[in-house]
Amino acid sequence: MKLAFAEDAGLEMTVETDTISFPPVTKGIDAITQVLVRDFGQVYENVYTFCLTTPPSSTDGVFRCRWMVGCGYYDWSFQISEPHLVEKLGITIKMMEVLPSDYLRPVMGWLPRLPYPWCPTSEATKGMPDLAALEAVRKFVDQGRD
Repeated sequence: MKLAFAEDAGLEMTVETDTISFPPVTKGIDAITQVLVRDFGQVYENVYTFCLTTPPSSTDGVFRCRWMVGCGYYDWSFQISEPHLVEKLGITIKMMEVLPSDYLRPVMGWLPRLPYPWCPTSEATKGMPDLAALEAVRKFVDQGRD
């Protein structure tokens, strides 16, 4: 985390689903690490986050991308000067699907085959299992087709 976030970085979460919760504002790298890594990792497993785009150039000051773990957006703000650490991260969670354990096999047969973590939307649904619980995710991805 220290290679990605500035010491005084900020995290703002907008959660539009009842299946997951986060504090709306977190300040500082230690608190962000607690929320995004330690606390999240204690509750959830087998989590993959796919950024549905190509990586930004290192000279970009701001960067927005759609993501798929559930569905939502990352809004990144970076330091202008080297080493271009994250100054602020906004995460909007539109939906988060917590799948039952009997979906593990088909989902894990699909996800590891995708480019990671940068996954073009044209690739994201290739091989997606035909599960009703994933239909909202498929629609979200399809709305942003490259």
